[in-house]
Amino acid sequence: MAGCKTFKDNGTLFQREDVVAEGLFTSGIEGPSFHENGNIYLVNFQKEGTIGVLSPEHKVNELIQLPQGSVGNGIRVHPDGDLLVADYVGHNILKINILNKKIQIFAHNKDMNQPNDLAFHPNGFLYASDPNWKMSTGQLWLIRSDGATFCLEKNMGTTNGIEVSPDGKYLFVNESVQRKIWKYKIDKEGFISDKRLFHAFSDFGLDGMRCDRKGNLYVTRYGKGTVVCLNGSGKIVKEIQLKGSKPSNITFGGKDGKWAYVTLQDRGMLESFLVPFSGQDWFRFQKN
Repeated sequence: MAGCKTFKDNGTLFQREDVVAEGLFTSGIEGPSFHENGNIYLVNFQKEGTIGVLSPEHKVNELIQLPQGSVGNGIRVHPDGDLLVADYVGHNILKINILNKKIQIFAHNKDMNQPNDLAFHPNGFLYASDPNWKMSTGQLWLIRSDGATFCLEKNMGTTNGIEVSPDGKYLFVNESVQRKIWKYKIDKEGFISDKRLFHAFSDFGLDGMRCDRKGNLYVTRYGKGTVVCLNGSGKIVKEIQLKGSKPSNITFGGKDGKWAYVTLQDRGMLESFLVPFSGQDWFRFQKN
């Protein structure tokens, strides 16, 4: 078990701070996801292929080692409390019971490149980004509760960060290399339409992104070392400077859900900062 500080109930808005000691995670640190038990789950703690657990007291330990040939990336919490993990090496979506540590394949499709990040719809649909980094292209997948997969779009840029709006009406997907965020309408079956450009950046990459309960979208700027907050119109309303330069993903946790936790690949750790509104996942857990 490792850690360096205790969670604080208050702080200064948007002022970043270290969460754990530098180098506790590999450069593949990713996938932070807040669980209703108060923990945050993320990948590659101390060695590749692990799932780590960050407690509310900011202590970290290993939950499980994934099967040989599997390495996790994005994580989301299933409605039943299990973890869904994008296994980009095994081309699977894994489902992990955090109590008995049983691992099963939730979804698989041979046409998947390397599942990267995940997003849940309030109705139980799962969306997965699926980049091909060598070709700078990507795909977008819809996954049903029974594991059935549907390719929604094939000829995209390098699909990476992905999120559903709090009201379930829209899907946001970014393309890292192309530096664009797209917005789609979601129908009652989970399929998408009316693709529109939500925001385009002129420099640096994009990685994971998450919404707060008000619908503001927080986007990690890989290489720039910042997190930007976009409002519902796609306008940048805040940019938060981090110490690390390679933020890979973000989640919201803490006692009131207003602490953003950001994974930093160049530091092998997390940084955090206080935001005005709780994250949508945290807020949804409270309602349930």
